[in-house]
Amino acid sequence: MTLVLASTSPRRYQILSLLNLPFLMVAPEGSEVAADGRSPAEEALFQARCKAASLAAKFPEAVRIGSDTLISLDGAKIGKPRDVSGARDILRRLRGRVHEVVTAVAMGQGKRAFEIVETARVRMREFSDQDMEDYLATGDSLDKAGAYSVQGLGRSLIAGLDGDYLAVMGLPLRAVSTGLRELGCPVTVDVDRIYRERNVLNWRTFP
Repeated sequence: MTLVLASTSPRRYQILSLLNLPFLMVAPEGSEVAADGRSPAEEALFQARCKAASLAAKFPEAVRIGSDTLISLDGAKIGKPRDVSGARDILRRLRGRVHEVVTAVAMGQGKRAFEIVETARVRMREFSDQDMEDYLATGDSLDKAGAYSVQGLGRSLIAGLDGDYLAVMGLPLRAVSTGLRELGCPVTVDVDRIYRERNVLNWRTFP
């Protein structure tokens, strides 16, 4: 059975690789177009569906995985910054506050589908302007929803996290493994052990 990840994200590649399953990583076709009328969860799931569906013609027999992550701050949707100035504006909005990280997964094979939305809460530090500028200077913020990376240098801006670390990173592995099993793709890795040991990048730094 062919498994296709509709993404170019190195973070999602790294997470899916934890299952020790062979898979293809293929850029989804089309562009992401957000709609004001969709809630953060609806938006993330819509984008995840579009990514998975965009590869259906090329891989009709494969299990296709689409995923999308965005930030919800008081119900307002925040995606990736366009530039450093945009990243600075986003981090100022998040500073000292709690926001939600919404990650959706849409999986399909033929007429069968599995969908789920995971939400985690992230508490940001009251970091200083200098802390923010030092982080922006690394370039780490530019391709991340919310302009920070929980798995990278952005960890220094975070006070705490409630929820699935891997979902905040970009792909909720436990949910993905459940979906794969439902679609007939065997998962032999002990996923619960991965979540117990948390031996992935910055995961262990969160209580």
